[in-house]
Amino acid sequence: MTHYPFELPPLPYAYDALEPYIDTLTMELHHDRHLKTYTDNLNAALKDHPEYHSWSLEKLITGANWLPEALRTPVKNNAGGVYNHVFFFSNLTPEQGLHPDEALLEAIDSAFGGFEEMTKAFATEAAAVFGSGYAWLAADAKGGLTIVKTANQDTLLTRGLFPVICIDVWEHAYYLKHYNKRAGYIQDWVHIVNWETANTYFKAAQAR
Repeated sequence: MTHYPFELPPLPYAYDALEPYIDTLTMELHHDRHLKTYTDNLNAALKDHPEYHSWSLEKLITGANWLPEALRTPVKNNAGGVYNHVFFFSNLTPEQGLHPDEALLEAIDSAFGGFEEMTKAFATEAAAVFGSGYAWLAADAKGGLTIVKTANQDTLLTRGLFPVICIDVWEHAYYLKHYNKRAGYIQDWVHIVNWETANTYFKAAQAR
């Protein structure tokens, strides 16, 4: 997924792999319809603009203000939707027993006073997202950690922050199982965070 035409990336696990924490039908709809719609809409917006076909997803997001005015909103919304969803899905795993490595745990301890304190703060922020959006554990340019909320399909890329973990709190991420009870979804999500990818993302942030 380096440039136009963007393709729908497969899930890195089976649709039912996250049961009972996220149900199979939710994963099918979330990936095959919601993410696919963002991917298709992004391609449709760029179709008649070959001058931007070589732009990466990240460049489209960070350089949206350089685009013609008619392209800015559809590209910003749909490129953000693709980026956020791909990150979210990569940040989940059916494998149990994963944990932050030494470097990430040290950063968590420094920023929040401990892993349990971080997870509580993260859950609080995720529950507090108004309407639709995401909560992120993010690293800044110095490797310090912070918890950030974003609305709709806004990303961290324009804020100088690097994502480490994220939770999608749009209702389509949890409505079939939890209805409108976001707190129950957040409690389930904690069990399937992919700390191996989080470790990798944190190392990449430190390298930058």
